[in-house]
Amino acid sequence: MRWQGERESENVEDRRGLSTGAMVGGGIGTLIIILLGLFLGIDPQPLLRVMQGPGGPAGGGGAQQKQRDLTPEEIEQGKFVKTTLAMTEDVWNEQFAKMGRKYQEPTLVLFSDRVSTQGCGGASSAVGPFYCPGDQKVYIDLTFYDELKRKFKAPGEFAQAYVVAHEIGHHVQNLLGISEKISLMQRQADKAEANRLSVMLELQADFFAGVWAHHIEKKRHVLESGDIESGLRAATAIGDDALQKQAQGYVVPDSFTHGTSAQRVKWFSKGLQTGDVNQGDTFNAPDL
Repeated sequence: MRWQGERESENVEDRRGLSTGAMVGGGIGTLIIILLGLFLGIDPQPLLRVMQGPGGPAGGGGAQQKQRDLTPEEIEQGKFVKTTLAMTEDVWNEQFAKMGRKYQEPTLVLFSDRVSTQGCGGASSAVGPFYCPGDQKVYIDLTFYDELKRKFKAPGEFAQAYVVAHEIGHHVQNLLGISEKISLMQRQADKAEANRLSVMLELQADFFAGVWAHHIEKKRHVLESGDIESGLRAATAIGDDALQKQAQGYVVPDSFTHGTSAQRVKWFSKGLQTGDVNQGDTFNAPDL
């Protein structure tokens, strides 16, 4: 992916030099559940509250903070994320203008180990990247990219950019009022229906990530050979069916919250091919 020399976003809070003590409570079972439930960002508030324990939000309850210098590799990773975020800003400012709206650029927070949010409580890096609608910020511990490469066999810079673009897709949903509408419907639904709505929300965020890729390639020609395959591998690796098979050896479709690998690839690909925001209505699609 060609990104060096491009503009870096100023809407980034780099908290990676700060690390805090271990979170209260939890355990590996809790971390696995949270990773599966929040992978690439649904509303994380309920599970994040569980992880806080009696000490309150991360960073509170007398947690100690330590300052350290970033490594050259971490600095380079930060530049890549800042550049990717700037590319999402360029695309979505333009797309919102076409809709007669003003795009409100979100903030992206880079953190290490654990983080405190204004709208979603505290979280450890085990939750994976997530978007918090309460403060309109995306949160990422970049060690997740190592996990994406090693555990999920989805290496490559475009796979990493896809992660950012997906979370920004949730921000787009929030600005358009889609997230609030679906959240209300979920509160009035049974668990199976709430999960189904969550799947459609996630697939639409995948679609928006594809729309971003379509337009940034058209504007900047940033894609290189193998980049699309890298993004598709990432979408495949994080399907609910793939994650459940890896974690427990079998799948439980009624518990899906993000969509199958095939569904995620389908909607990301549709956004990539069309670049048309209006074609991403996953909620009324006859066949997801």
